[in-house]
Amino acid sequence: MSAFIAAGGSHQPHPITNDGWFPDLDGQHMRESLRLDGSITDQRLETAAVNAVIEVNRELKRFKFTQLAAGHERLADVPADVIQSESELLHLYRRAIYCSAGAELAERYRDYSATGDGAERADAQLPTADEYRRDVRWAIRSILGRVHTTVELI
Repeated sequence: MSAFIAAGGSHQPHPITNDGWFPDLDGQHMRESLRLDGSITDQRLETAAVNAVIEVNRELKRFKFTQLAAGHERLADVPADVIQSESELLHLYRRAIYCSAGAELAERYRDYSATGDGAERADAQLPTADEYRRDVRWAIRSILGRVHTTVELI
């Protein structure tokens, strides 16, 4: 099992273990992927990560049970292309989790360290909560084998 390790402050590893079928998460990798600075504490990142795991796992529950019924004991066992020596499904799952956590953090803690010109630079460089949510949707839809486009008749 992986430990949740994040930068900033004095910290003890906070294990974020998943349900055994979906993979555990590495908080340091999440922090680096989201480009989070020290203004986001380990506790805030952990809270956002746990919420993301709950929400994404709920959305993928039917997929998980279908794959379990097919004999796949873990997400990593589901047949998929391999990228960087790892199933593309694991990459997509982490993306869904990271972006979900990123959306929550972007909404709640964005201006902790940014003022004036710093806020303008942050606006230009960091994804918005809506962009993170779009990436969550796309990652989940890719896991499920669906297209990214959602069309609604009005």
